[in-house]
Amino acid sequence: MAQFVKKDDDRDEDEYSPFHGIEKGAVLQEARVFNDPQLDSRRCSQVITKLLYLLNQGETFTKVEATEVFFSVTKLFQSKDIGLRRMVYLIIKELSPSSDEVIIVTSSLMKDMNSKTDVYRANAIRVLCRITDGTLLTQIERYLKQAIVDKNPVVASAALVSGIHLLQTNPEIVKRWSNEVQEAMQSRAALVQFHALALLHQIRQNDRLAVSKLVTSLTRNSVRSPLAQCLLIRYTSQVIRESSANNQSGERPFYDFLEGCLRHKAEMVIFEAARAITELNGVTSRELTPAITVLQLFLSSSKPVLRFAAVRTLNKVAMTHPMAVTNCNIDMESLISDQNRSIATLAITTLLKTGNESGVDRLMKQITNFMSDIADEFKIVVVDAIRSLCLKFPLKYRTLMNFLSTILREEGGFEYKKSIVDSIVILIRDIPDAKESGLLHLCEFIEDCEFTYLSTQILHFLGVEGPKTSDPSKYIRYIYNRVILENATVRASAVSTLAKFGAMVDSLKPRIFVLLRRCLYDNDDEVRDRATLYLNTLGGDGSVVETNKDVKDFLFGSLDIPLVNLETSLKNYEPTDEPFDISSVSREVKSQPLAEKKTAGKKSTTLGAPPAGPTSTVDTYEKLLSSIPEFSTFGQLFKSSAPVELTEAETEYAVNVVKHIFDKHVVFQYNCTNTIPEQLLENVVVVVDASEAEEFAEVATKPLKALPYDTPAQTFVAFEKPEGVPAVGRFSNVLKFLVKEVDPSTGEAEEDGVEDEYQLEDLEIVAADYMLKVGVSNFRNAWESLGPDFERVDEYGLGPRESLSEAVNAVINLLGMQPCEGTEVVAANARSHSCLLSGVYMGNVKVLVRMSFGVDSSKEVAMKLAVRSEDESVSDAIHEVVAN
Repeated sequence: MAQFVKKDDDRDEDEYSPFHGIEKGAVLQEARVFNDPQLDSRRCSQVITKLLYLLNQGETFTKVEATEVFFSVTKLFQSKDIGLRRMVYLIIKELSPSSDEVIIVTSSLMKDMNSKTDVYRANAIRVLCRITDGTLLTQIERYLKQAIVDKNPVVASAALVSGIHLLQTNPEIVKRWSNEVQEAMQSRAALVQFHALALLHQIRQNDRLAVSKLVTSLTRNSVRSPLAQCLLIRYTSQVIRESSANNQSGERPFYDFLEGCLRHKAEMVIFEAARAITELNGVTSRELTPAITVLQLFLSSSKPVLRFAAVRTLNKVAMTHPMAVTNCNIDMESLISDQNRSIATLAITTLLKTGNESGVDRLMKQITNFMSDIADEFKIVVVDAIRSLCLKFPLKYRTLMNFLSTILREEGGFEYKKSIVDSIVILIRDIPDAKESGLLHLCEFIEDCEFTYLSTQILHFLGVEGPKTSDPSKYIRYIYNRVILENATVRASAVSTLAKFGAMVDSLKPRIFVLLRRCLYDNDDEVRDRATLYLNTLGGDGSVVETNKDVKDFLFGSLDIPLVNLETSLKNYEPTDEPFDISSVSREVKSQPLAEKKTAGKKSTTLGAPPAGPTSTVDTYEKLLSSIPEFSTFGQLFKSSAPVELTEAETEYAVNVVKHIFDKHVVFQYNCTNTIPEQLLENVVVVVDASEAEEFAEVATKPLKALPYDTPAQTFVAFEKPEGVPAVGRFSNVLKFLVKEVDPSTGEAEEDGVEDEYQLEDLEIVAADYMLKVGVSNFRNAWESLGPDFERVDEYGLGPRESLSEAVNAVINLLGMQPCEGTEVVAANARSHSCLLSGVYMGNVKVLVRMSFGVDSSKEVAMKLAVRSEDESVSDAIHEVVAN
């Protein structure tokens, strides 16, 4: 076993575990001491301790080994040593004996449960409830009820905790103990009242009205135990959340109770109440004030745990109500020098969220001295907070950018340095004035950067942003130095960056050409190949030659093709006289095979099953549909959706549907599976009611002749719609078929059958069905290449939301577009967020979307939506989808 260290001790003074190096075989040999006629209690306890250690370290005992140990342990009940008896209880619980073996110890445990020794009684109850089954539980139920109201708090708590565990396996029995648990609630013992309340709540947790009545009665009568009071506050918060969802009057029940708990004599109750108030949905500044006041007092407490709890809670509040926390700023500034680094980090990040623009410089000076004393994980939190502060006060970008640049050159691990680089990149993109200084800071960093990944990412970013600055030439020296001094991976990336400068800045082309010529003598194949490629693309005099437009777009533009799809297409390409056509690569981000329930691992011979291998799903569906005469004239398939389940799991018939979108048609492919072995279904068809989809007209149906057991097959229904129009609607579906009974012995079906039908879930065609998820490798370049001609910008109110993340995901799902550059991830409790989306709209029109979200104190979300596309009507259509 590895060495262990006491918490908060100096790690240079490691202590060795007394169990270091013990082996299971040797311990099992020692366990024979349990069979000695003259028991040595001390030695037996030591052996049990070793066995418990092995079990808790994940060591497994065979059935034979566990049984031998168990029977040996049962002999120790004859010892009167209290310490050994407690060890016996522990080992029996851990060994989890089988039902046959339990009988051996039941009588001994029941005897102990009625013993005059309270320690025996409490532990015997715990063990019996852990190893017993429902049959034995009914026999000892009377004793357990008596134990719940026992005068000894240790026995009562043991019975109550056992009840909490038994509620998971034998709920009906435990629910009969309500009267005894209610009586235990009146106990003067803190733990008994705490455990009684926990069990009482679990018994009633599925009855919302009963929980509400319990909370109402307990908030009127004082609960003595601080632990139980904390639990009551949590249950009260739950009732408030549930009632707020149904309460339109604006009144908040039980708020007075929570506010009253702020004046409790126990610190844990005060903090629990303050935290509960700060986490109320739609909490107002007036409601927050008393909670903030007590948390401010905790900031100056002598107890580190209180200071930590208070500053962490205020940190969360600052994300949604920064102004409410500003009164605590002076107290938090004193915590920057706190010996506990977690407290200091939280204090700094809270100050960064609540500080004003005039105090930024002073705060940065304090943080500078602090950064060298904390671990990387805390530094990352601070860096993220500084980035948010800079976006909040863009005029302070010089101070904050200089700070990021300074800590970037200091010692630190990869994740820490990456967080700084990512922050600088975001500031460059979002604050135009910060571009020049930010790029220079990044250039200075790669001079000494030890991380290849970061160097390549910075070089790539330089290739995108550098040529757009007022003086691109000042970056060339830094880039070419990477070609001379770095490893092959970074050198290759630097060559590509140089070529981008040459292609985008006319005055630099001759100079770039000379530098690329020097790269032809590099000792790495990748570097030489890239230099050769770019020299052939750039003319001998440094000008870009008249090469194929696709080639130039591929080399210097943004690659809007998923790399996985490109890799698959290249693997499938067979060398011929025809060159590889990159336009043939699917731009759909995620391809999913046909979903077939209960057929995993089985080989299907049906028409609709896609072949194994890397062939894209879109190609498979297109071949399938074009082979059916009814659909062969519909033209090119634009999109096929992921399968949508129309039945519940484990039903008689499993049905899902794939929506195939054409320019003038929509085809529903119903994938059906018969899960009843004794039935054969014939003439299977889905009858679709399109009364709620007025723009659709049914034009063709392809029924399924037979559907044997566990053999997936397809039936189709096609609808016509207005050409080029993103029509939406709801369709109800009924599966109709002829049922024939199958003889299990022969497998033959009866000649006569019975007509039957099976109601399926409704199906919707939504706006997202007309959008392909297509990513872009560089959103900024793609955005600028589309230009502002067909840009449409508007603002929308999205109403109250649980979180900003929920609002972002709702819009992404509504539009059906591909999130770019990881912008779909929203920081916890963020108050603002920007998201980038890309896609291809019906008619193969490229679309890009920029969304900016903000949330106020009442959780109302507002969104600014900017859309650029290749067609004005498409930009309008995207806004119409959101507006409706």
